[in-house]
Amino acid sequence: MAENQAVYTGTGRRKNAIARVRIVPGSGKVTINGRDGKEFFGREALLNYALTPFKVTDTVDHFDVIALSNGGGVSGQAGALRHGIARALLEAGDYRSELKKAGYLTRDPRMVERKKYGLKKARKRPQFSKR
Repeated sequence: MAENQAVYTGTGRRKNAIARVRIVPGSGKVTINGRDGKEFFGREALLNYALTPFKVTDTVDHFDVIALSNGGGVSGQAGALRHGIARALLEAGDYRSELKKAGYLTRDPRMVERKKYGLKKARKRPQFSKR
């Protein structure tokens, strides 16, 4: 990487996944944990989901994405990557209105509910027997 090249960073979170994202002006190459984006996610749909902030801001193939992602599952990591890319695009240019309108700057607060004692799962109760 060149010394004078602009690097924009953003951290995205979703469920238990965290993605530390750097976007660099380039040709649209996606690298996650040192692997190609398609290879990392295994499904085209998850990669497309993660790259939607570029579609909203009309910057497809303007930036290369270099990300470190850990925690959670593949779907959560795709959501964290999307959040991180959106935050990095804020630094890159004046895209706040488009990203905010699309809802990409909001951290999704939904988490797995913890299991409670006396229950089989978070909410599932043992079967009730009258007699």
